[in-house]
Amino acid sequence: MRVLGIEGTAWAASAAVHDTETDSTTIVSDPYQPASGGIHPREAAEHMASAIPRVVREVLADAGGPVDYVAFSRGPGLGPCLRIVGTAARSLSQALSVPLVGVNHMVAHLEIGRHQSGFDSPVCLNASGANAHLLGFHNGRYQVLGETMDTGVGNAIDKFSRHVGWSHPGGPKVEKYADGGELIDLPYVVKGMDFSFSGIMSAAKQAYDDGAQIEDVCFSLQENIFGMLTEVAERALSLTGSNELVLGGGVAQNARLQEMLRTMCEARGADFYAPDPRFLRDNAGMIAVLGATMAAAGDTIAIEESAVNSDFRPDQVEVTWRENESVAVVGETGRELVGAEATVTVSGDRVVKRRLPKSYRHPDLDAHLRKTRTVQEARLFSEARRHGVPTPVVYDVDVREGALTLEHVGEGDLSDDLTPARVRDVGEHLAALHRVGFVHGDPTTRNVRVGAYTYLIDFGLGFYTDHVEDYAMDLHVFHQSLTGTARDPAPLREAFEAGYRAAGDERVLTQLREIEGRGRYQQSH
Repeated sequence: MRVLGIEGTAWAASAAVHDTETDSTTIVSDPYQPASGGIHPREAAEHMASAIPRVVREVLADAGGPVDYVAFSRGPGLGPCLRIVGTAARSLSQALSVPLVGVNHMVAHLEIGRHQSGFDSPVCLNASGANAHLLGFHNGRYQVLGETMDTGVGNAIDKFSRHVGWSHPGGPKVEKYADGGELIDLPYVVKGMDFSFSGIMSAAKQAYDDGAQIEDVCFSLQENIFGMLTEVAERALSLTGSNELVLGGGVAQNARLQEMLRTMCEARGADFYAPDPRFLRDNAGMIAVLGATMAAAGDTIAIEESAVNSDFRPDQVEVTWRENESVAVVGETGRELVGAEATVTVSGDRVVKRRLPKSYRHPDLDAHLRKTRTVQEARLFSEARRHGVPTPVVYDVDVREGALTLEHVGEGDLSDDLTPARVRDVGEHLAALHRVGFVHGDPTTRNVRVGAYTYLIDFGLGFYTDHVEDYAMDLHVFHQSLTGTARDPAPLREAFEAGYRAAGDERVLTQLREIEGRGRYQQSH
């Protein structure tokens, strides 16, 4: 089978031919380069209109021979660019009398890594311009395990680079200037498996304006942003039990990000894969490869149903080409368990939780996080117990070693015994925490123990707050863990919200709906 792929979601006008018999892909691209600033939608669309016919002609000439399908990126992306690509794909489909395949751009970023790596069902980290998110295949779709709660990782870096007067794209320039820099204090924001870049961008611009060396600001931006992405990727591996991670997206070309992820995976015995650079940046090769996979599954689209969708989310895609698979696998058992940020050793009625140094992070940043999280966790364990929430008793705190000695509670993790009654308990417990002004920070199904009671554990990301948004984020994190791992998450989500509603503030549930409707990771480029 030979598939022509066409890509043009934002800046890259690209065409490719993928041959399934030889597993070879020919790619021709002509990227749009703005004269100044970021991407201008009208200028990008004008570039697509002139470049798409040219790259299509060139790739067909280079690849030689006929094609059996035409695949194109339906979205997400910039509407004017998508419409030009869609029109070109429909015209070619009709002119060549071959079926049409509509591909989700973000899913293509992830599937190219799975295709090339040979992994079964990996966790997928997409680090692109307008988005950053963690996905895992479960219940017939790519479920969102975690995502940016404001701006995409590439766009965040570009905002800083424009502030200092650099042209688009800013990522390679930040990477260049980071070489030889020193760490300065910038925000590091992780909420479960979600994260935020707006605070660090503002702080980086302010540091530059205040006279910090550009090398130090760029170095610290990379260390913090990529440290956050690596941490949440490890949290996703821990939640799902997967031992495979693939990386996708244009920002994934950064050597420091790849180094961090590879180091993290090696430390926990997981496999890591990043595709060749030509398949990381926006390209038609990944569209053609996924188009071939979809075509083999009979997943084509009629011309009249092929409208583009600038807000096309990956979890809206019905994955027809995969069956009976899930990123969620059986969790660990034994006397020593390796979590995302700590090892837990069980000894009789006690457990010792040790936050071991993370070699992927800068030593100073790592030491700061280990210390502050250990101290805060011990404090919040005791605070929660005082307000009636079942948690382990804290017997000892060793700040220097980042270790807590705790009561051994429960008979297993909630993830292994998911029932409506148990998740209702979680809703009631979180409401109790929020009533007294703090959040758990990472309430997933692996951070709840069940037995005679339903216990909350692992408060390392918790903090004091009186913001409804922070409380709603606690609920959002738990929702995501259910959606990404439970066989039938809908009744569990209903029970969880019923528990919260019975004991908490209805405004928090209203804010949860607002968070869920934001569509943070639209326009992937």
